[in-house]
Amino acid sequence: IDEVCSPTYCPTEDDILRSRVRTSGIVETEFEIENSRFQMFDVGGQRNERKKWIHCFDSVTAVIFVAAMNDYDQVLYEDGTTNRMQEALQLFGDIVNSEWFQSTPVILFLNKSDLFAEKIKLVHLNVCFPQYFGQQEFEPCAQYIKQAFEVSEQQMLDYI
Repeated sequence: IDEVCSPTYCPTEDDILRSRVRTSGIVETEFEIENSRFQMFDVGGQRNERKKWIHCFDSVTAVIFVAAMNDYDQVLYEDGTTNRMQEALQLFGDIVNSEWFQSTPVILFLNKSDLFAEKIKLVHLNVCFPQYFGQQEFEPCAQYIKQAFEVSEQQMLDYI
């Protein structure tokens, strides 16, 4: 911590990639790719932020749902007892099965696979999924998480 607080501290690329700022409210970003204009809304995932989402639902052409793979052994910031991965699975199921998004493509983006690959060597996946008895290696564990999200959906998804 002394290094980060030093007036001469300059973050490395790794420091920047590992930094995180919790989204509060709704952050709107507009951009253009090959003459197509996009408008993206980043909504806070915390429970107290979700009531604000209703203002973003009109004319949605796609939903990108981001879930951190390495959150399988973490609890929510809000209550300190609910597992983050279980909360993400519940929320994902609520979204893909919502009347608001019946005909909306949903893209599931499982991120932080690099951190997950390191963590899975140390913390067993059955911390979050007690029914998991597979190998404690990246591929089978990542596949199990993906399948857990697939169970939550009732409409066709695009996977990244």
